[in-house]
Amino acid sequence: FLSVTEDLVRRRAEHNNCEIFSLEEISLHQQEIEKLEHLDKWCRDLKILYLQNNLIPKIENVGKLKKLEYLNVALNNIERIENLEGCEELKKLDLTANFIGELSSIASLKCNIHLKELFLVGNPCTEFEGYRQFVVATLHQLKYLDSKEIERSERIKALQNYPEVKWKIREQERAYLLKRAREKEEAQRRMQERKDKKQKQMDSKFGFDSPDSPQEKLNQAEGDGEQERCRTAENYEEDRRFWEEPTPYTPESRLETHRYIEEKRRAKDSIRESKKREKPPWTLITAEGKVLNVNVPKLHFSLKDDEENNHIILDLAVYRHLDTSLLDVDVHPTYIRVLVKRKPFQLVLPEEVKPDSSSAKRSQTTGHLVVTMPKAKEIILAKQKVSASIKHSDCNTQQKTTRRSGQVEKLEVDPSKYSFPDVTKIIQEKRRTGQGPIKLQPQKVTEVKK
Repeated sequence: FLSVTEDLVRRRAEHNNCEIFSLEEISLHQQEIEKLEHLDKWCRDLKILYLQNNLIPKIENVGKLKKLEYLNVALNNIERIENLEGCEELKKLDLTANFIGELSSIASLKCNIHLKELFLVGNPCTEFEGYRQFVVATLHQLKYLDSKEIERSERIKALQNYPEVKWKIREQERAYLLKRAREKEEAQRRMQERKDKKQKQMDSKFGFDSPDSPQEKLNQAEGDGEQERCRTAENYEEDRRFWEEPTPYTPESRLETHRYIEEKRRAKDSIRESKKREKPPWTLITAEGKVLNVNVPKLHFSLKDDEENNHIILDLAVYRHLDTSLLDVDVHPTYIRVLVKRKPFQLVLPEEVKPDSSSAKRSQTTGHLVVTMPKAKEIILAKQKVSASIKHSDCNTQQKTTRRSGQVEKLEVDPSKYSFPDVTKIIQEKRRTGQGPIKLQPQKVTEVKK
């Protein structure tokens, strides 16, 4: 069974910075809780406690909550009112749509002198003859019962007829408890039948030996699809019988329905997990070492060759609101791999790049992932055309002019130190800037004027 855990309480205490010792209000509704415990130790300062729509069968472990003013345990499996004497400040108690048949158990609320509102609508005891008169006469401190104000004249009349009404309530209680005993026996019988049926199914499923011969294995493989269809049909038929079978509305039937739904959900989850495990991993690199182009997330992309800056730029159109933590970029010299929510995108690059110098950024407008990858092969760009009025007679003058112009040169040659040709003076007159490496030409003999 599920009980109140510390992790659950802390998650529900977000409004109190996840601190539970000073918590004054907490909502634990629709958490499938089957046992009420620990709150009287962890949250002593609680004033408001919401526990509606769970599977709690008994009110317990709340007697030490001295400051508790409002307790909501509607839509649970509670059958009697008890263990609330210690809640000295209790002003409002909501027991709507439970299974309270022992109406005389409300006498335990006499100690809660500040109790002003009580909700019992939807319980079997509200069908008893004299129900309202009995509650009004028993709890003198009440101001409202089932959202209806208790008038002074109504209380006087209820007190006058109290002995007779009390006797009637006792008789109806006795009959109801006998009925509940029969319902419990019937519920146990149905539960045992369901267990026996499930055990027979398990025995029939695993009670035979697996086939050994190839022919038997082949027949089994051919029959897998048919078995799957039969299993689906059986599950559908079982669901139909379960939901169409008439059953009394009791704590046992409500718990049985919850167990059935949980069992079906777990079966679906296990099938889903097994399918995930059976799914083969994506092939990104073949056994021969060939890198493949893969686009599992099916994203648009563009690959740009920025020759001016000697870069390759990948623009991957990831989702605008996708969290960046769900992206994993891995740049290799010949290819790039991006995991988008664990789905691989892989692209072979047109030429080798430098992974260590690469950078990845998200666009602030589109959310696209932009990866800039410098090329591994450096390109020597040609110098800009120099005016004819400048004389090249002096090498030092040429170097000063180059520094002033701010043009970065890929090669600087000093004829006094090196024996190879001066490649800075053999560039053709008509040349294009930034169009790739410059081919070295044979040195031409030129007449230099003194």
